[in-house]
Amino acid sequence: MNQHVPVLLKESVDLLVGNIQGIYFDGTIGFGGHSSEILSRLHKKGKLVATDKDFEAFGFCKEKFKHDKRIAIYNTGFSDIDTISKIEFIEKFDGIFVDLGVSSYQLDNIESGFTFREDAPLDLRMNKNAGSPASDILNNFSQELISQIIWNYGEEKLARKIARLISEEREKQKFESTLQLRKIIEKIVPERFQSKTLSRVFQALRIYVNNELDELKIFLDKAVNLLNINGSIVVLTYHSLEDRIVKEKFKYESLECICPPGTPVCICGKEKRLRIVNSKPILPGENEIKENKRSRSAKLRAAVRT
Repeated sequence: MNQHVPVLLKESVDLLVGNIQGIYFDGTIGFGGHSSEILSRLHKKGKLVATDKDFEAFGFCKEKFKHDKRIAIYNTGFSDIDTISKIEFIEKFDGIFVDLGVSSYQLDNIESGFTFREDAPLDLRMNKNAGSPASDILNNFSQELISQIIWNYGEEKLARKIARLISEEREKQKFESTLQLRKIIEKIVPERFQSKTLSRVFQALRIYVNNELDELKIFLDKAVNLLNINGSIVVLTYHSLEDRIVKEKFKYESLECICPPGTPVCICGKEKRLRIVNSKPILPGENEIKENKRSRSAKLRAAVRT
């Protein structure tokens, strides 16, 4: 099994773990890279609660950590953090972490349907038992809506042209595989740009299928509410849309007043709830990028509950 190499591992956990007897949350346990490091820092009285939508990752980590009583793992999305906290009788967390990257296992495993390098079912769902696969979008959505998805979530300039070709192609044959979509893009994109365009289109479909941006917004709202004073929230993002959401949320929660400029007395009642730790995101160094090319787009942001 080609497991996910944890990105910015030391930096993430250094920012996350303060109280070694505290309670922590890892919303994307994956194959346990960050969680292993978190547990290595915790006292025997510490606790880690972790979630992952991917059933294979969940099963792997249940086995991996079966002898460690400090960890509880759930097969669900991180936006269920409030529900999980109630199940575990946890009022507040001392640290909350999510790594929004797709694991190397998912990207490289043909059956997962995330890769465009091999022919596989065009799925892209994190949880194969929920929602509809990406093929349904290409077969059933309007040309205009497909174009909007590719542009809004992939920031792909050729979105309209790609959507038109998809619409034409599905009249001849329904989309079922990643190879069919790849061939569409190869028709109109010069070879040297194909990999980047494919990445953007597949990213857009993945984000839409898994409702990733809305889930991130919901999670961030809940996470701030569930942080202890001086507790840390640490988020690893991999593209501009995610990073913008995290940056704007942290900025909003760090403000003491949102009244219009010139208002003589504050009437908004805004409470400052976060202190931003790093005004600019932490990026992987040259050595890490050399060892793990998939880390190159990672950005790490952290804030502390006030």
